[in-house]
Amino acid sequence: MSTADSNSHVYQPAGAAEDVSRQIRDISEVPAIEVITTAAVHLMSAAAVKLGLAAEENAEELKDLDEARKLITALAGLVTAAAPEIGSQHAGPLRDGLRSLQLAFREESAIPDAPGKGPGEKYTGPVN
Repeated sequence: MSTADSNSHVYQPAGAAEDVSRQIRDISEVPAIEVITTAAVHLMSAAAVKLGLAAEENAEELKDLDEARKLITALAGLVTAAAPEIGSQHAGPLRDGLRSLQLAFREESAIPDAPGKGPGEKYTGPVN
């Protein structure tokens, strides 16, 4: 636990500063492409679960299309913005995964969005 003294300085437990320094060193060794693709994969996985596509028996209970929409839109923004930086060999598979999620969202929706109004389509254009 941290405590504050009369000068409003916050003290960290012994070893906490060393842990933070180690984490900073660790992350500094990871290439940006890996950080970006890992973030994208996490967004894809979360969106798939929220679409009810999990391999679990309770997949239908996990479905939340409002949450899926947010995750897919965030993924679309990331992939669109990162594509020029990470190159087509990395962006291509991310775009494919994104498109699959966008199509799955359309199939799961009781009332489909108009073309160009689905999750992330403001970044990717209409998905058919």
